Amino acid sequence: MSSAALIALIFVGGGLGSIARFGVGKMALHYYADGKFPLGTLIANTLACIILGVTLYIFKDRLLENDWIKYFVIIGFCGGFSTFSTFSLDTVRLFSDGLFLVGVLNILISVALGISILWVLIKI
Repeated sequence: MSSAALIALIFVGGGLGSIARFGVGKMALHYYADGKFPLGTLIANTLACIILGVTLYIFKDRLLENDWIKYFVIIGFCGGFSTFSTFSLDTVRLFSDGLFLVGVLNILISVALGISILWVLIKI
């Protein structure tokens, strides 16, 4: 596959992932507007881990034969959908607002959930 094709796959996948991330954030704000916990970020990152894990599970023996999946889904979509920078900013804001326990819970829940999801889906 040409470099231009790979870049196009990453570009389109990343754009779709970013739009999905925006939608999840808006939905979370609609249903959880008064909460201090960054639920939208947690949901997006968790869903990205599920999508990544399911993709790796389904294509575990055929990933090399299906280059487009790596570039479109794994790098593009999951990269655009998940958001470590927003997770970090949310956590810093929680600490700045004096919500240390909520900040620590955000870190523990987000990291443990993401790793656990991938661990289970890859080990199946």
